[in-house]
Formats: sequence, C-alpha cells, structure tokens
Amino acid sequence: MQIVIANKSHSKYAQIICDTIEESAKQRGTGIAKRSPEYIMKKLENENAIIALDGDKFAGVCYIEIWEEGKFVAHSGLIVVPEYRAQGLAKQIKKRIFEYSRKKFPNAKIIGITTGLAVMKINYELGYKPVTFSELTVDPTFWNGCQTCVNYDVLTRTNRKMCLCTGMLYDPADKKMQKHDYDNKVYKRLKNIKESIFLKKDKNKN
Repeated sequence: MQIVIANKSHSKYAQIICDTIEESAKQRGTGIAKRSPEYIMKKLENENAIIALDGDKFAGVCYIEIWEEGKFVAHSGLIVVPEYRAQGLAKQIKKRIFEYSRKKFPNAKIIGITTGLAVMKINYELGYKPVTFSELTVDPTFWNGCQTCVNYDVLTRTNRKMCLCTGMLYDPADKKMQKHDYDNKVYKRLKNIKESIFLKKDKNKN
C-alpha cells in the first residue's frame, strides 16, 4: 500500500473518489460534503491531497481546503474504500495529511467538523481539541460546503452555532496543545447529548 502526496498523474481517480464519498455518505446517513470530479481533480493537481493506492487501485484519500488566505486549513473528504476498511488505513492517511499540512502551512490553524467517533479519536490523538463553531473559520464558503449534508437544517436553525458535528481545532501557536490519550466515552456522550437535543426539538416541532 502506498500513501503519497497526490499530483496531476492521479487525476484519473477523481470520479471514483467522488463516487466513494457519496456512497459512504448515503450509508452513514450523515454528511460528507458532496464534491464534483472537477473539484477533486484540482485538489490532486495542486498537490493538496494525500491518496492511498494498492498498486494502481484507489484505496483512500483526504484533501486539504484553505480558508481565510491560509489562516485556517481543513482536512476534508477522508474516505477509505470499503474493502480496505478496518485495517488502520484511515488513521494512516489522516496522520500523513496532518504532517503534510504542518509543513506546507506551518502557521495555519487546522480545523475540522465531524460526526464520526473514529475521526474524532484520530484528531484528538494528533493534538486537536473540541471547540465551538465560533472558533472555526468565518469564511461562508466553508459552511456552504455543508449544504449537501442531511443535517444542514440543524446548522441553519441554530444560526451556525452548533450541529450534530463536533468542531475540532489544532492551533500551532498554542504551546499547551500536545498529543492526548483518547477517551471514547467522552465523545460518545457528547454525540448522544447532541442527538437527544435535536431529536427533542424535532419532536416538539411536530
């Protein structure tokens, strides 16, 4: 398995990347922002992605998005093809793109929003901390990317203050940030609290 910085030669994988991301979102019933092949192709050609290949076969990917002229960067579209899951590949890709981002954008804060406990675990181990959405980028394009998520109505009706996703941040200027041991119970509890709040609101509306 090769996990490498993507380049123009990997543009041929753009369509399968989009298809894999979309299928995963449908299976999970939660949001992974939908992207076009052209959008993904640009990430690959600009060397703003990490791709995993089993020979010539696509196995996984994660790409970098840049906000507020480099003040923030985000790792998006982390996906592994079903047959390669449960092998630690997602964690390897995430760690590789984190290290790559730190070198390419050394002063940028690295942000993320996710509903996935596995991604939260990886982020926490890398030194991210949970934050409110107000501590993330104010760039409207970042939040517009949530429009294809099934939970977008939650984000809009809370005036972008919270959603089922958890906001996470790595700040290179914060010397107190360091790698942490992960407590799975904390994130499960956080996820359950969020879901119960929004489910209760939905029931009251009906």
